This record gives sequence, structure tokens and C-alpha cells, in this order.
Amino acid sequence: MRSAKRLAVLFTSAAVALAVPAGMAPAQAEEFSDAQRGEIGEIVRDYLLENPEVLREAFQALEEKEQAAQAEKVTDLIRENSDALFQSPLDHVAGNPDGDVTMVEFFDYNCGYCKRSLADVLALIENDPDLRFIPKEFPILGPGSVFASRAAIASRKQDKYWPFHLAMMKHRGEIDEDTVLKIAGDVGLDVEQLKTDMEAPEVKETIEQGYKLANLLGIQGTPAFVIGEQFVPGAMGREVLEGAIDAERQAGE
Repeated sequence: MRSAKRLAVLFTSAAVALAVPAGMAPAQAEEFSDAQRGEIGEIVRDYLLENPEVLREAFQALEEKEQAAQAEKVTDLIRENSDALFQSPLDHVAGNPDGDVTMVEFFDYNCGYCKRSLADVLALIENDPDLRFIPKEFPILGPGSVFASRAAIASRKQDKYWPFHLAMMKHRGEIDEDTVLKIAGDVGLDVEQLKTDMEAPEVKETIEQGYKLANLLGIQGTPAFVIGEQFVPGAMGREVLEGAIDAERQAGE
């Protein structure tokens, strides 16, 4: 709707500009009578009816311009928050800790699309020895998701984050408190110690940092990836992620 209004303004402005004789000052152009303005409107209307493809082209051009502006804004935000995104001591780092490209994934343990993306993420880590991967806790799908994230973060105290994370991501069905604790025991965690560690201040801090970063970047769903200075929303597939990684790597050469 906003784009349509902006296009209407653009068309009106262009029509007025075309109707103003060469050399006429802007102040004079503002002195059109109602009848003259009506004529200009009819000219624009007739032209658009005869050439409707102009509207489609204009909408497309405007949409592309707005998307480019939004992408530039997000890139700036990524740069401004790069330490929290890529270097936070609160996060687990998988893949190559010294890799030349970092891929961050905002995820939720109850997100079906995140689980579908897991195979792509693991394939990228396995096949790219220079990829650094950071799973960013972003529990937005209810209390079970929050409990799962708290448990995952706390499991770092027992050096079990990655196997625990993978086991929960591979679980089919809803992740709730009972499921989380069962999986924790299955991967060798001391469950009682885990419950104690879940109350540590850094657990809450880690989740709040994920919420804050997601809000800054305009992330409203999962999964969402940040690869270097690029933002990739949704489960776009391995090829898209691989392309973004390659582009980032080439940009850094």
C-alpha cells in the first residue's frame, strides 16, 4: 500500500513536470487551475491505461530500490553489532573456530524449518574446513523452546553443548521440558547439575542478547542466517547459503 501511494506521487510529479512549459519557474507551475490539473490527471490516466506495463515496471523498480535500501540498512546494522554477532563469549562456536567466514544462525528448537536446514548446515560445516558456525539461541515458539535454549546454554558447563544441540535439533515432535531433560540424560549430561546451571545469570543474558540482535536486524522468524555482512532469511537451502559464503569469501580477498 505504501509503495502504491509513493508511485502515485511519482506519477503525479512526473505528469506535472511534463505539462510545465520549458523555462517556467516552479512557482508558476504551482498556479495550475483545477481544470488544468484535471486535464493532467486525464492524460496520466489515459497513458497508463494504454501502457499498463509501465505500472508493472514502476512497481518492480520501486520494490527493487526499497529492497536494496533495506539490505544496505541491515548490512550497516551487522557491521555495528559485529562483536555481539560473531565474537560473543556467550556463544558456542562450531566448525573451524579460526575460519575465514562466519555463519550465524538464529534458531528455535521447535522450528520445523530450522530442523530441515540442519542437514544443510552440517554439510556446509563438513565440506568447508574454513567455515566458522555460531548457533544463536532465539526461542520464540513458546515455553518449551525457552526451556530448551536455557538447557542448551547451561550444558556448556559440562562441555556437551554441541551433541545436546544436535540431539534436540534432530528430535521429531515437540520439544518440551520432559523431552529436553530426557535428551540431556541420553547425551550423557548430569541432569541435576544441568538444572542448577540453568539458573546462572549468563543463561538469561545469552537469550536476551539473541532477542536484542534479532530485533535490531528485524528478524521475526526462524531460521535466519547472517553470513559475514549478508543476511539470509528463512530456510533457503544449501545452495543459497553456499553462494553467500562464497560471495563473502570473494569480497574479503
